[in-house]
Amino acid sequence: MLKTVIKEGENIERALKRFKRKYKKTKVLQELRERQQYTKPSQARREIKQKAAYKEKYLRSLEE
Repeated sequence: MLKTVIKEGENIERALKRFKRKYKKTKVLQELRERQQYTKPSQARREIKQKAAYKEKYLRSLEE
């Protein structure tokens, strides 16, 4: 459970923004979307490898 303590005299919109940021960092929504359908373990490994290859290619392009 996420708790956001509102400080004395703090704007409610600012506190809401902090709450949204905390919620996004916990990746709750991402996990819910992943659980909506079954992913085979082989498919999950394939996706991880593809993401790693993309990230490596991106980082190498920044070095040049």
